[in-house]
Amino acid sequence: MLYLFFASDESENVKKMKSCSADRRLSVISHHLLLPINDDEAAIIISPSPTSSSSSDPLFANTPRAPEDPILGVTVAYNKDPTPVKLNLGVGAYRTEEGKPLVLNVVRKAEQLLVNDRSRVKEYLPIVGLADFTKLSAKLILGADSPAILGNLVTTVQCLSGTGSLRVGAEFLARHYYQRTIYIPNPTWGNHTKIFTLAGLTVKTYRYYDPVTRGLNIKGLLEDLGSAPSGAIVLLHACAHNPTGVDPTLEQWEQIRRLIRSKTMLPFFDSAYQGFASGSLDEDARSVRLFVADGGECFIAQSYAKNMGLYGERVGSLSIVCRTADVASRVESQLKLVIRPMYSNPPIHGASIVSTILKDRNLYQEWTLELKAMADRIITMRKQLFDALRARETPGDWSHIIKQIGMFTFTGLNTKQVAFMTREYHIYMTSDGRISMAGLSSRTVPHLADAIHAAVTSVV
Repeated sequence: MLYLFFASDESENVKKMKSCSADRRLSVISHHLLLPINDDEAAIIISPSPTSSSSSDPLFANTPRAPEDPILGVTVAYNKDPTPVKLNLGVGAYRTEEGKPLVLNVVRKAEQLLVNDRSRVKEYLPIVGLADFTKLSAKLILGADSPAILGNLVTTVQCLSGTGSLRVGAEFLARHYYQRTIYIPNPTWGNHTKIFTLAGLTVKTYRYYDPVTRGLNIKGLLEDLGSAPSGAIVLLHACAHNPTGVDPTLEQWEQIRRLIRSKTMLPFFDSAYQGFASGSLDEDARSVRLFVADGGECFIAQSYAKNMGLYGERVGSLSIVCRTADVASRVESQLKLVIRPMYSNPPIHGASIVSTILKDRNLYQEWTLELKAMADRIITMRKQLFDALRARETPGDWSHIIKQIGMFTFTGLNTKQVAFMTREYHIYMTSDGRISMAGLSSRTVPHLADAIHAAVTSVV
């Protein structure tokens, strides 16, 4: 056995230090610096690391710089702008009339209850998450009287908000579903393509938005899904389509459902805005419940970022509706195998807030009132912007602003007009003309209306 020293005279120093009681700590440290090695390992230990370099160049000097995220990059640019009149309409988060982030009163009450409960601990959650949370989340989206709930046909796992729920579902499908192609609407949330592609699925699109009418292209939608292969996965926005704010009518949803079921396709709902669109939790879940009622399989990704304002808590769930309870149990067992090496188990705090609110009748009622107030304020902002543009006689038909629903409006502005508004009016939005209505206030509507009017009349 050999010992490799870090300094040639270290053993001599150790002898000297032993005589000095004040420096005994250094003696202990020196012994820990000795590396016991076998003769045949010596060369390996002292060899340069495989990642070391003889040159002065950093290891990752040639790593290309990634572009800013097209959505989050808007906020980055906004923060760099020193102008006091700047306006950020890119962020997908609710703001008060004063332009401030909002923590719901019911959330503060729930958190206080959790803090006051001395029996609570910070132990790991099970892989599938907090039991109360998953049970109540399934009931919220499917309805307490859903046949899927009553028949134990649904398995629900807690995930990292909507993004994590989509990714877990995509990973499961890539491993266990015979079709590897998912059809997503054009346009859709920018992260959808990345999530499904990185999970191993092939992403294709179907027509959704009609830029002429600034509404739903139901004809193109049905044609594209009609020509898709049987069994393909279809991503659907449960309500408040992002980025357009255009939702199918109930009759159009029924047309979509019949087509999807006739081709044995698999619907995958992204429900990020339940209750936040219309102000009604039940109304915003009608599309999902329509599909679940026919007894077929269905995937639903839920997020509590918007409707409870829990953006930073990353609270969400994935529910998979199956045809039998046995299959649901098997699916859950495989979801555990997806989650365990991905993030092991989910965080406890946000899920505890949600379950505290959902299982308490008074807190739940207070939440629905606050939720409706947020939805109503957004609807009011739509009306004010529409009225302001009409008062300015801005060219074009702007009725789509009050016809669309939810947090976002697809204005119809082109990239040049968006750039003009950012440059001249310091208004920040995504380049496709999407604006967050939740970022507007009665004070800022006139400024936005002036900018839109100037852009439309001076920039082609």
